[in-house]
Amino acid sequence: MPTFDDIEAAAARIEGRVRPVTVAPAGPGDSPLWFALEFLQFTGTFKARGAQNFLRAAGELPAAGVTIASGGNAGLACAWSAREAGVPATVFLPESAPPVKIRRLRDLGADVRLIGPEYKQALAACQEFAADSGALFSHAYDHPLIAAGAGTLMREIQQRVPDLDTVVVAVGGGGLFTGTAVAAQHFGIRTVAVEPVGCRSLNAALEAGRPVQVSVDSIAADSLGAPNVSEMALAAAQHPDVVSVLVEDDTIRAARRQLWDEHRIAVENGAATALAALRDTGSGAAYRPAEGERVCVILCGANTDPSDLV
Repeated sequence: MPTFDDIEAAAARIEGRVRPVTVAPAGPGDSPLWFALEFLQFTGTFKARGAQNFLRAAGELPAAGVTIASGGNAGLACAWSAREAGVPATVFLPESAPPVKIRRLRDLGADVRLIGPEYKQALAACQEFAADSGALFSHAYDHPLIAAGAGTLMREIQQRVPDLDTVVVAVGGGGLFTGTAVAAQHFGIRTVAVEPVGCRSLNAALEAGRPVQVSVDSIAADSLGAPNVSEMALAAAQHPDVVSVLVEDDTIRAARRQLWDEHRIAVENGAATALAALRDTGSGAAYRPAEGERVCVILCGANTDPSDLV
């Protein structure tokens, strides 16, 4: 698991190579709710931070370039970072990957290979390709450099909202969550880890005391559909300042629609999952802030087709 020193090192390594996050109040006046607009990041998600940190730390890159298996967003960040570094990128995706992400990958010059119905088949093919070709293998989330790069986001959020009490973040495989939780714990900030009911790898690992395989069935599966969470994410989640919550797909849809209707923010379902934790569903919210609690919701990605919002 990365340390806060690793996050500081990542921040120095990627400075000037990623967009600093914009943090904006959700409402007028002294709003206790803030949005971290990380969907404005290069390639449309936080993943650019980890990809840049991973490649910049690797030193001289092989002629075969870099390869990664992804649901789409990590592949985009890897392909963009590889192009910046002047090496090829080979990206393995499940056949169910959203067309918008496939198109963007090809626009970035990536060699896109669609393998199998699920991420695990794409991952196996990617690992085989790396062994055969000599390409540098990058994991989508389960690597300390990837998580440390993602953690630079929380470092920036704290600089902009120094009196923050709680950060709310969606969880897939755990790269963003791990970096966020490590940085948040350094600053004494609570982390609320949010997952769809149908993609609950972290929540299930906490129940079992170890990473376990889970089924993946959610509208947010293209970005949050990891079949198991990383060991480092589980370790970060076992800290007393972490709260794990689950949200239904209908609540995610409503949160995504709310972001568009009220704020004209168009994000993917994975990003809306974080805000869904704060929505009152009639039986209460998955996470209900205390009176005066200052909360920041990370809106982590916008690689989506917004046509269904209008």
